[in-house]
Amino acid sequence: MLDRLAEIERRYEELERLVADPTVIANRREFAKLARERAQLEETVTCWRERRRVARDLDEHRALLREKDAELRELARSELPALEARLAALDATLKHLLLPKDPNDERNTVLEIRAGTGGDEASLFAAELFRMYTRYAERHGWRVEVLSSSPTGLGGFKEVIALVVGKGAFSRLKFEGGVHRVQRVPVTETQGRIHTSAVTVAVLPEAEDVEVELADKDLRIDVYRSSGPGGQSVNTTDSAVRVTHLPSGLVVTCQDEKSQHKNKAKALKILRARLLERARSEQQSEIAANRKAMVGSGDRSEKIRTYNFPQSRVTDHRVNVTLHTLDRVLDGEIDPIVDALVTRQQAEALAAAG
Repeated sequence: MLDRLAEIERRYEELERLVADPTVIANRREFAKLARERAQLEETVTCWRERRRVARDLDEHRALLREKDAELRELARSELPALEARLAALDATLKHLLLPKDPNDERNTVLEIRAGTGGDEASLFAAELFRMYTRYAERHGWRVEVLSSSPTGLGGFKEVIALVVGKGAFSRLKFEGGVHRVQRVPVTETQGRIHTSAVTVAVLPEAEDVEVELADKDLRIDVYRSSGPGGQSVNTTDSAVRVTHLPSGLVVTCQDEKSQHKNKAKALKILRARLLERARSEQQSEIAANRKAMVGSGDRSEKIRTYNFPQSRVTDHRVNVTLHTLDRVLDGEIDPIVDALVTRQQAEALAAAG
């Protein structure tokens, strides 16, 4: 482990020299790639340097135990337990830091929430899930920007797509992808029967412009008049935008903004995220079987969580965690569930690494 840490430190120092090189700075793509790698190594290198300092202090204190001065020996002996505990803690931290990392963990996140089976009830719950993630983002100091939405007349969403901006957003939200099931008595139910509805959540890392290049020749951009609830601009100006990526066939539409320019920018942001996710899926196809065995396939048809309103219960089926605080969960307190999922992922990674 120590040899590997020394190698990481050498790479970090090399990256520091490279990102200060004017030639590299002039190459936007290369600079972004190297700067991101440097940021990913920084915490490990800082911890490794602290570990070396503590190890030196520990050696010096052990050497003092052989001194003739009794008072000096006693002082060194009294400080040894704290130094040994600190060294053990740093070693444990470094062991986790050396686990393979998801290169997208520090990215912003594109969150896509869509109503599934259940009609109006599913649309209403999609709106509640969106509020839950908005409150969760606020608790972590992240910013939420709506990119696209399809509201319903009852105050729900057929679909809402948002960008969550903040350090580490994807590392926490990536566990939310899948089908979220809700069990409750709908407002329209006259006989008090419990209905089951579902909402699909997709979590994608935001693609950077330098990573997913969109050539003009590969895009067909159509503009049309907005539809649905809105202000004076609805049905009066061609502000809505539909972007078709010709090589892949992906289509993204956006009509939330009154400005055609802003709608186009939002649509391209969504398109880049979807193209990056497609590229990542293709690259990881070889390890799909191993991933499914370790952490599940992430298929959106899997029911990852159930929200039971009559019992005020939330159950995450992947880690068998049940909370009887439904109101607080829907107010954004989902860290107990996310923490359990992070712990499971780390434990499986440690076992795989031997």
